[in-house]
Amino acid sequence: MSNNSPPPIRFTTQKAFASRITLATLTGRPIHISQIRPSSPTSPGLASHEISLLRLLEAVTNGSTIEISYTGTILVYRPGLITGSAPGSGASGGVIRHEIAAACTRGVSYFLIPLCLLAPFSKAPINVLFTGPGVITSATPAGDVSADTVRTAILPLYARFGVSNNIELRILRRSNPGSRGKGGAGEIQLVFGHQVRLPKTLHLLNSGRIKRIRGVAYCTGVPASNNARMIEAARGILNPMTVDTYIFSDVSAAPYLISKDKTTSNVKSKTGIGFGLSLVAESSTGCLYSADVVSPPSGGVPPEDLGQQCAHQLLESVAAGGAVSLVGAPTVLALMAMGSEDVGRVQIGKDVISTEQIIGLGRDMKAFGMNGWGFREATDVENDVVVSVVGRGVGNVGRKIT
Repeated sequence: MSNNSPPPIRFTTQKAFASRITLATLTGRPIHISQIRPSSPTSPGLASHEISLLRLLEAVTNGSTIEISYTGTILVYRPGLITGSAPGSGASGGVIRHEIAAACTRGVSYFLIPLCLLAPFSKAPINVLFTGPGVITSATPAGDVSADTVRTAILPLYARFGVSNNIELRILRRSNPGSRGKGGAGEIQLVFGHQVRLPKTLHLLNSGRIKRIRGVAYCTGVPASNNARMIEAARGILNPMTVDTYIFSDVSAAPYLISKDKTTSNVKSKTGIGFGLSLVAESSTGCLYSADVVSPPSGGVPPEDLGQQCAHQLLESVAAGGAVSLVGAPTVLALMAMGSEDVGRVQIGKDVISTEQIIGLGRDMKAFGMNGWGFREATDVENDVVVSVVGRGVGNVGRKIT
């Protein structure tokens, strides 16, 4: 059977690793990635978070094979059928428990966003519990968004494709990046129980006007006054934009880590201490724009500065234009490409579509056999373009078989 499989698509370097692995799983195409940090003197090859993502995909699929070279600089990944949390596929009581190591420097959204893309095309519902000393629920210095932004700005996008039932993201224990940006000991559970044969064709050409702003200010292991100071600073900038602004405050204790050293086996230490802010602006047509900031692991930044920085980031996201922000654009474009063989259209700002991330995504989709994108100038907004995407028509292979 392996002899009849198509040859792997070849990529180099670790750039867009999560996106390429996700596209390979969606399309069923094997990939070969080489030159993964070959010149690093201390840690060549795959990083801890990349190996953890591969383990997660192996848990939610059946028949996937992963081959890693001795140095870790070459990866061959052959995806299997997306089974989700089906009985007999590694789930215990219908829940897959995925533990993230303490060396992880990426936020939990690095794992959540690819998993959410796979979930509508799964054979069974997906229920994954992220636990372990490496779970970071906040935003990270590496550029990952917080779990709050995934819940409020990315998951609602699936409703536009007819995927809206039994979807929940539970933040069971909050955490911020620990020392040197590693670890956090948080806990997150994703429940994605709406599977479809094909996503609906999307036509989103009107961004509307901002009607309300919502947000979450969170702190772990620090005084609650930090939240109040961030909220006051952010509202001072956002209130002139819209009066319907509400930012929720969430205060929680810092997680504890138990030392695994034999000499200090009973010693508990706090980790994941810090604070941050997540903001989401919603327009009159349901378009979402988000911003995320978090205190650095080294500290030294007052809450007022973070509040103002997050508010300015939100305004920049709105000013970038389009009906989809940079955070949600990869999800929307991927779902449009996986839909029925019809032309979907979405209006995106030029500042968003011209980023290296989106351009690289388009090239990767083309490499995986998906159709190219069509562009034309938007008629009503000067700095927007209308992106046309023809669906591939493959959809959920598991539901097609059953």
